[in-house]
Amino acid sequence: MTEHQLPQGFETLAIHAGQEADPQTGAVVTPIYQVSTYKQDGVGGLRGGYEYSRSANPTRTALEECLAALEGGSRGLAFASGLAAEDTLLRTVLKPGDHIVIPNDAYGGTFRLFAKVLTRWGVEFSVANMQDLADVRAQLRPATRAVWVETPSNPLLGIADLTGLAEIAHGAGAILVVDNTFASPYLQQPIALGADVVVHSTTKYMGGHSDVVGGALVAAEAGLGEELAYHQNAMGAVSGPFDAWLVMRGIKTLGVRMDRHSSNAEKIVELLSGHAKVTQVLYPGLPEHPGHDIAAKQMKAFGGMVSFRVAGGEQAAVEVCNRARLFTLGESLGGVESLIEHPGRMTHASVAGSALEVPADLVRVSVGIESVDDLLADLQQALG
Repeated sequence: MTEHQLPQGFETLAIHAGQEADPQTGAVVTPIYQVSTYKQDGVGGLRGGYEYSRSANPTRTALEECLAALEGGSRGLAFASGLAAEDTLLRTVLKPGDHIVIPNDAYGGTFRLFAKVLTRWGVEFSVANMQDLADVRAQLRPATRAVWVETPSNPLLGIADLTGLAEIAHGAGAILVVDNTFASPYLQQPIALGADVVVHSTTKYMGGHSDVVGGALVAAEAGLGEELAYHQNAMGAVSGPFDAWLVMRGIKTLGVRMDRHSSNAEKIVELLSGHAKVTQVLYPGLPEHPGHDIAAKQMKAFGGMVSFRVAGGEQAAVEVCNRARLFTLGESLGGVESLIEHPGRMTHASVAGSALEVPADLVRVSVGIESVDDLLADLQQALG
C-alpha cells in the first residue's frame, strides 16, 4: 500500500468512517445529538471530550472524521457554510500584510470575500491564470502565504495541475489550498497531489440533495488541523448537528451519485457539442479542452458540471435558461436534480466589471441524476 492509498475502498469509508454503530443501542446510523451542553463528571471531567456543542458535538465529530478519511487528510472540520469554512481558514493562515494568489475564474462568493472583506483587514491578493504555471509563479511575492485554486473551476471548468501548483507554492514557503467542491473527493484527491488544505461547500455534491447548507476543511497535516480547529471554535461558524447528519447521509451515496452525474453529463456534452446554437462547450472530458490531459490524470471521471456559450449573446443565454423546464432555474449545484443558471446575472454577478467577469453568453448546468433522455429533450427545446 502506498502512502496515498486509502486503507479501504472509497464507498466503504463513505458509509463507515466515523460512523460506528451506537454502542448503547446498536443503531447503525449516527444519532442527531441535538444538544447544546453536556453533563460533566466533576469539574473538568468531560465525557468523551464534550462540554459545549460549539466546541464539539458527537454528530459533527462523526462527519469530520468521515471527511478526513475521504480526503486522505489528518483533520476534517465542518462549518455552517462553504464561505464560513473559507473565512476561518483565511483568518487562520493569513494576517494583515500577507498576500495570496487567487484564480482568475474564482467563484463569485470567494472573490467577494477577498475583495470586499479581507482587503479591509489588510490582506492583499493577486489574480492568476491557474492553468498557466508561469503566470502563477509571476504573481508570487515575498509576503505570499497561500495559493488558492478551484479545479474544475466555477463556472468556466478550468483545470489546474495540482502537483505543479503544490511545487510552486511550497517553493515560495506558501500553502496550496484547493477548492474540491466541483469534483468531490470521489473524483479527485488533492492532498495526495500535494495540497495542504481542501475546501468544500458540502451544500453541493457532498450533501447532494439541495436540503442543507454547509462547508468543510480538511488539513493534510495535524499541526495545521489543530490551528484550524482552534479557530473553528473561536470564530464559531460551526455546522449544527442536524446539518452535519444530513451531509453524512448524503456522503453515503456520493460514489454512486457521482458516477451517474458524470455519465449523464457526458451525454449532455455530446448533444451540446453538435448543436448549431452552441458556440463553445466547456467540459474537461472533451479532448479539445485545454486541461483534458491533466484532468484525465488527476480525476477519476470528469464530473457533472457543464458550461456552454450560446450564439446570440447574453439575451439568448438568458432565454435558454428561462425556457428550460426539467432543468430548474436556480443557483447552487450538485443536487440530484438538474439546475440551469446564467452565471453573469446570478452566481457570478459579484465579479461583474472585475478581472474575473464571466462571459455574458455563458450558461451553466448542474447535471442531475434524472433519466438522461428527459434531460436531453429539455435542453433541445430550451435551445429552440
